[in-house]
Amino acid sequence: METIDYKKTLKHLYQPSAKEVIEVVVPPMNFLMVDGSGDPNTSLEYQQAIEALYGTAYAIKFMVKKGPTALDIGVMPLEGLWWADDMTTFSTEAKSDWKWTMMIMQPPVVTADMVTAAINAGKKKGLSAISRLRFESFEEGRCAQILHIGPFSAEGPTVARVHEYIDVHGGRRGKHHEIYLSDIRKADPAKWKTIIRQPMGS
Repeated sequence: METIDYKKTLKHLYQPSAKEVIEVVVPPMNFLMVDGSGDPNTSLEYQQAIEALYGTAYAIKFMVKKGPTALDIGVMPLEGLWWADDMTTFSTEAKSDWKWTMMIMQPPVVTADMVTAAINAGKKKGLSAISRLRFESFEEGRCAQILHIGPFSAEGPTVARVHEYIDVHGGRRGKHHEIYLSDIRKADPAKWKTIIRQPMGS
């Protein structure tokens, strides 16, 4: 059975350096997505969204493994788009005002029928947010990104580096994007790895 690790296949997107901000062009890719709002540290809606995403992603992984393609695809990391209606208030002090789209990338082998079957299985398991989950293409185009190592609370200077780079090289657009490479339930917060990505003008 062939095993594909898309974090390695898409190394330029999912394994950036922590030393410098780099530019990437992010092509259209398919994602499982759930929208919501509120503080991720306290929001039940957020926790339910994460359960629905991972439950669906693992169900799809096993479908692909047992299907005619017989591929073993690793579940991709959790990603989040973050924003506020008034971006001047988008700060760590106003988390209750945050809006988000949490998502997990799906490889080309994953079809809409597989996603529908996985969602139906999730409904039978009682996953609360499964009815809010959708499967769609998302394209960011030209972006700047860097790897942040450390707790989320210490991201500020890293985010500022990305914004400073973008402000010189084309200007910001789109939503603040984070990709979570570490299992925060097990890893030391000082070693958490998070990709900070921001779309930029052409």
